[in-house]
This record gives sequence, structure tokens and C-alpha cells, in this order.
Amino acid sequence: MTVDAGQPAPDFALPTHDGGALSLSDLKGKQVVLFFYPKADTPGCTKEACGFNEALPDFGGIDAEIVGISKDPVAKQAKFAEKYGLTYRLLSDAEGDVTERYGAWVEKSMYGKKYMGIDRSTFLIGPDGVLKAVWRKVKVPGHVDAVLKAAKEG
Repeated sequence: MTVDAGQPAPDFALPTHDGGALSLSDLKGKQVVLFFYPKADTPGCTKEACGFNEALPDFGGIDAEIVGISKDPVAKQAKFAEKYGLTYRLLSDAEGDVTERYGAWVEKSMYGKKYMGIDRSTFLIGPDGVLKAVWRKVKVPGHVDAVLKAAKEG
């Protein structure tokens, strides 16, 4: 399954790194930047997560909430957040249901071997719960700025 801009964003309810839970419907009325990353505390994921963390004041200024999702367990998410001082919520999609509903669970290839994994993807969700923009196969450099620009454009 995959979703595209203009479609309603699939709702979810997942555990957070800080012991709570979060659903998309909890954030209704705000813009939401939902980013899927392959694995906590790896180089690319760390750069992306820290980039969003550094830009939090800019996103907060336009009432946008940042949320990161991976299949890592809650304990690993918590260590990742603590190690890098991440102040937004990281969600654990251990079963992969939400990752699949957003089309971020894909076949990948490395050194000729095929395997399933998370496609680094970002979804900008409007206050009405509709997808405003979708980025797939994200390259980290410049990505946070591109998302911020799209969020500012409303």
C-alpha cells in the first residue's frame, strides 16, 4: 500500500519513546511532519533526526509537530532520543503496520542481495489530516529545509 499527497493520512496509535502513546488524531489541527527512518542511532538516521531537532523552533513557529517512526523497540528509541537530546516524540512501530500503511516498507537491495526495509520517507500532513506533501527515498542533506519550506507554504 502507498499514500500520496491529497489523500487522508492513515491514523495510527503507537507507543512513544518516553513511555506514552500518540495517535495522529491527537495532533488534529496542527501540521504534522511524520518521518520514517530505518534504524535509530545509525549515521544517516542520526543526521536526519538531529536536523529536525535543530529546526524545531522554526517548525514550532508555524505550529508544526515533528514525529519520527521506526521499527525499533521503545527502549532503543528512548536511548536514541537521550543520546542526541531529541525533544520531539519518536514512535515504535515494532509490528510494522503503520510503516506498511504509509508505503515506507519496501524491497531494498544491497550488494546484490534483496531484503525488506524502511524507505526513508517524510509525510507533511495538514491540520485537516490530509497529506500535503510526500518525500520518498529521502537523501538527508537539505531535506529538513525542503520540508520546512513546504510547511511554511501551508
